[in-house]
Parts: sequence; C-alpha cells; structure tokens
Amino acid sequence: MKILVTGANGLLGQKLTALLQQTVGITLVATARGKSVLPLTSGRFVPLDVTDGHAVEHVLATEKPDVIIHTAAMTQVDQCETEREQCWAANVTAVEHIVNACNRHAIHLVHVSTDFVFDGSHGPLDETEPPHPVNYYGESKLAAEQYIQRHATAGWAILRTVLVYGITNDMSRSNIVLWVKNSVEQGKTIQVVDDQWRTPTLAEDLAQGCYLAAAKRAQGIYHISGKDFLSPYQIALATADYFHLDKALIQATDSTRFTQPAKRPAKTGFTIEKARRELGYEPHSFPEGIAVLASQLSS
Repeated sequence: MKILVTGANGLLGQKLTALLQQTVGITLVATARGKSVLPLTSGRFVPLDVTDGHAVEHVLATEKPDVIIHTAAMTQVDQCETEREQCWAANVTAVEHIVNACNRHAIHLVHVSTDFVFDGSHGPLDETEPPHPVNYYGESKLAAEQYIQRHATAGWAILRTVLVYGITNDMSRSNIVLWVKNSVEQGKTIQVVDDQWRTPTLAEDLAQGCYLAAAKRAQGIYHISGKDFLSPYQIALATADYFHLDKALIQATDSTRFTQPAKRPAKTGFTIEKARRELGYEPHSFPEGIAVLASQLSS
C-alpha cells in the first residue's frame, strides 16, 4: 500500500513518517512545505503546498497513492481567529483541493480533525454528537468535514482528536507536558485552568489511529484520543508527579482569568469505543504517555 502524508514536518506528521517507514508493506510519500525535517530511511519526500490546487493535482497524479493521510492544517487557535483568510485557505480550501484530486485518482482520504468542532457544553463525546464550534478554527475544521462528507466519492474517514502532545524531532514545538516540566524545573509558579476538560492524546497513538484507518480503508467519523478525561490542572499535576517536581508551584485557576482572541470549549474529550471496536485502536494511558515522552527526552 502506498500512503501519502501531508504536513509531514508537523508533530503528527513526524510520528506518522516514523511509523510508516517501519511498517512492512507500506510505501511512504511524505509531503510538506519546504524541506523535510525528518531523515527518511525509506520512501520519499516531495515538497507540497496543499493550498495550491495545481500542486496538489500534480503530486497526487504523479505519485498515485492508495491513501492520503491529511494532517496539514493551521492549528494555532488564536491565530485562526485573527487571520481568518489564511485559516480558511489552510483548513478548508486545501481540503477542497485534496478531495477533488482524490476523486479524480480514486484515492482514499483519511482526514484529521478536532474536538474544537464542538461547543464544550458537555463531554466526553461520541461520534453522534452534533458539532457546534465556538471559534473560527472550529468553524474552519467543521467546514472541511462537511465538504468531505458531501463531495469525497473515493472513500473517506474523518479522525477527530484532542490536545495532542509529544516531541518533534527538532524540538521545535512545545506542548502542555513540556511546558509544565520546563516551567516547574525552573522554579516558576504557573497557573493552570481547572474548568476545562479534555482527553489528551499522545502523538504516537494518533499516528497509530491514522495508520489503522488507512490500512482498513475506514469509512466515516472516528474519535481518536487518549482515554483519560482530565483538566489541564490535573494534567499538570500528573506531569509533576511523574518527573518528581514541586506541585506547590502549580496553581489552579479558571479560564475567565485569561484573555485570548478565540473562545475555547469548556468540556470536550472523547469516548473512543467506535475506534476500539472497528479499528482496533488502543491508546496509552496518560501516565504511560508521559513515560513515552520522557524516554524520548532522555535519548
């Protein structure tokens, strides 16, 4: 099976690239804007700007993958709120280009979406919950989902995920676990919200979910996340516990204390029974996920 990955330089893209190179029977085509940040031991890297429809058509027509896993997106929630044209181009127009090319070349699409398509009124959520985003990032991701459902004729799966954490090869990105660890190790007092709830997702688990959906040519919407329903404050405490840090430096607060351009949904998180049942997906627990991250830091 030939799998093309977009956004290969991102956190999820790097984990997918590493996983697929090690998977027997998979030919990998990794794509991203610019040069690859991850050395490839198999497969190939092709530069691709997914907002360029001609480039998308050329690469997919040339490479002819069986499946495309689309991870490229603009995910900075506040930036999406203030730079809406750029957000729409990255998160919606790009998906339109990919869907149309997939249709022409009979390519199955696995598309990565987000819990931010929901309003946060309750959780955890299953795949039958009606979306209702509260910020522009969520609106753009929902619009992409709807375009796929209406127009993708060659087969599609939408994988929604939640609060992904992990380490990139070039250590270019932070996440809540690294932020807590680094801040408390430096003796900083940090305030962490305790009125939002998520099911934090290890990037390696999400990559595995994407591969399973691709290998099974899954059809429909799947919730792919961690299995522990936690507030950011609880995430911070668990991180401090694992690394034996001073939890007295971690203070609980509520989201009203922070001013951000984009509203965040208060409570999301996912139930993952459908993914377990149909894909064989089984994520790490959050403490196990921290251990994976810690082992990568030490190496």
